[in-house]
Amino acid sequence: MTSTLSDTTSSTDRVSLAREIGETLRPEVPERDRTGEISVAAFDRLRSSGLSAALVPVEFGGGGASHREMGEILRELGRHDPSTAVAFAMHSHLVAAQVWRHNHGVDASAVFAKVAGGAILVSTGASDWVDSNGHAERVEGGYRVSARKAPASGCEVGDVLVTSVRFGGEVLHFAIPLSAPGVSIDKTWDSFGLRASGSHTVVLDDVFVPDAAISLTRPAGPWPPVLNVVIGAALPLVLATYLGVADTAVELTAHLLEGRSETHTIQSAGEMLNAYTTATDLITAMFTDSENLTFPNTDIYAARTLSRKTVAADALITTIRLAIETTGGAGYSRTCDLERLYRDIHGVQFHPLPRAKQTHFTGRVLLGHNPLD
Repeated sequence: MTSTLSDTTSSTDRVSLAREIGETLRPEVPERDRTGEISVAAFDRLRSSGLSAALVPVEFGGGGASHREMGEILRELGRHDPSTAVAFAMHSHLVAAQVWRHNHGVDASAVFAKVAGGAILVSTGASDWVDSNGHAERVEGGYRVSARKAPASGCEVGDVLVTSVRFGGEVLHFAIPLSAPGVSIDKTWDSFGLRASGSHTVVLDDVFVPDAAISLTRPAGPWPPVLNVVIGAALPLVLATYLGVADTAVELTAHLLEGRSETHTIQSAGEMLNAYTTATDLITAMFTDSENLTFPNTDIYAARTLSRKTVAADALITTIRLAIETTGGAGYSRTCDLERLYRDIHGVQFHPLPRAKQTHFTGRVLLGHNPLD
């Protein structure tokens, strides 16, 4: 009982491959939910299958997948293994942002080459956002950087850290190998849901960042246009991943209650479908407006995307809440997947921007102000 984000069949092979990988991961998901251990094997498979480079344009050695197709891939993985899927979405959204840059005439070949060669990118954007944290000291040929960056989903299986740091009144954006001297992982992730996403803290202890690694220097404080790009590239992919979680919850509920005819059960099931349909339609609209990563870099575009994210996130959480309500005690038991899915789906609300910040941002843009005070 799923709808589709795509109106073509060009993505069939890659989505089928994602389904195959997801089905092999699914039996071990409850145990990794208990232990909190990320699946290293899953990311090895995502590399070797080419899915980690699916978004990279063909001329740079990738699969040439569209933004919408990558959403379908992540949605399929989310149906089977939410933790792996969300961590993989963090890699995928960084690649998507580079595709947007490429589509707008900016050279992204260096990143494409790394990803086509099998590199998994790790983002710290949710914690850094506008002002970033940590500090940098200018030295010959670059900077010495110290910071703690969390959450950094997939950091245990990642190759390249994409992050930023404060340098006086500026923010420096850069990418460095996770194997660089001074980079370590503090295993701090112990969460309500998505327990096996490996979203630990990356520690930078006097790490040398060469000048050549600095991709952007901007003032700290004002809203940076680069984040409009990140929002437009990332949020459709992230929400598609969580839609996969809701797909499974709806299908499981229908299976558990097939043939039931009590009025209250039918009523609750109908309300669940309303929320699910709302989320699906909003996420579909996000991909449509993306225009395959050619969307405009404007505050208005970002504000609309953020509004859709908030409403879709609420609808996704409501979907699984109603799935548990509809199934009754069975859905509340840890012997039923709905209990874990309900915990996992709550991760959607922590991706930028949380509701209060989103409404402030969107309201300011609507009324002709800069997004931030």
